[in-house]
Amino acid sequence: MTITVIVLGVIIAILGRWLYMQRLTAKPWLEQGPISDVPTDGPMAMTTPKLGLFVLLAAITSLFSLFISAYAMRMELSDWTPLPAPGLLWLNTGVLFMSSVGMQWAQSGANRGSLEDVRRGLLLGGGFALAFLVGQLVVWQELVDLGYFLESNPAASFFYLLTGLHGLHLIGGLIAWGKTTAKAWGGARLADLAVAVELCTVYWHFLLLIWLVLFGLLLAT
Repeated sequence: MTITVIVLGVIIAILGRWLYMQRLTAKPWLEQGPISDVPTDGPMAMTTPKLGLFVLLAAITSLFSLFISAYAMRMELSDWTPLPAPGLLWLNTGVLFMSSVGMQWAQSGANRGSLEDVRRGLLLGGGFALAFLVGQLVVWQELVDLGYFLESNPAASFFYLLTGLHGLHLIGGLIAWGKTTAKAWGGARLADLAVAVELCTVYWHFLLLIWLVLFGLLLAT
């Protein structure tokens, strides 16, 4: 339970910081002066999509926290047999980190007004994300070859559950990434891409953080 509280606290703190940086706590209805003088662009213009992402990330955080709590409690029982940690997991972690770097490159390009950097960053981020998913499937196959099946023992079941759940969320992110990338190469204006790129980047960083927590938990047992 202590692990769950720490994980939940850290992730919520990060999400809260991001939310604060987006000025979602501002009160535009308190602005003085004519309506025409109230800003219609900038961070407040896209409050709804960013708030929607925040709610999604909060829900995902709660979901993973519950599973991590169950994992921590289940491993205390006598029938728990830890799995060997395939070395490929380290490489996969590095690949996911590079995917996050690629998405950050795309966002930096959007901030600088460089469509070319946005395109390159998106391709790099998506390419490494796909490589990570393939690497995770290879890890699964390695464990199956060693005789660790889904129903072999509780540790194996939790490993497939946690890594599979993380992979599904990354696949969901790739759907949004695909739409954004198609717009980037389809002649969309950079101003229309900026918010989508930012939301994808935040989501990517979030999934990297979730994976680092899961990876550390798996290594610790």
